[in-house]
Amino acid sequence: MSFEGLRVFIVEDQSMVTMLLEDMLDELGCRVAGHAAHLTEALSEAQTVACDVAILDMNLGGDNTLAVGQALASRNIPYLFATGYGDSLRQDNGRPAPVLGKPFRLAELEFALRALLSSRATQGVTVPPSN
Repeated sequence: MSFEGLRVFIVEDQSMVTMLLEDMLDELGCRVAGHAAHLTEALSEAQTVACDVAILDMNLGGDNTLAVGQALASRNIPYLFATGYGDSLRQDNGRPAPVLGKPFRLAELEFALRALLSSRATQGVTVPPSN
């Protein structure tokens, strides 16, 4: 499976993490479709951004991004959470939300994207943080 041209929406409030993620995605052949660092911006973008998948930081300055995931899901856009808070996230439907544990490496991001795209967000994917 090639990621060439895959459009990724990034929701992350730490600029250094955003830059690192952009570099990793570029290395995988992806394109950044947009990014948001605040919840209101992320919710607005989730309604209109032209993307194939999204990577959401679970916590934006104290605000939970579950609603962003729900907005993306309503448009059938698969997403995963990138977080250091553990892998026990649940969506409203009770299914586990896909989680990429922070910190992560390129190989872990690649694995998570492959799993997300192959499952189309129908089942949880947990990638442990690297050591």
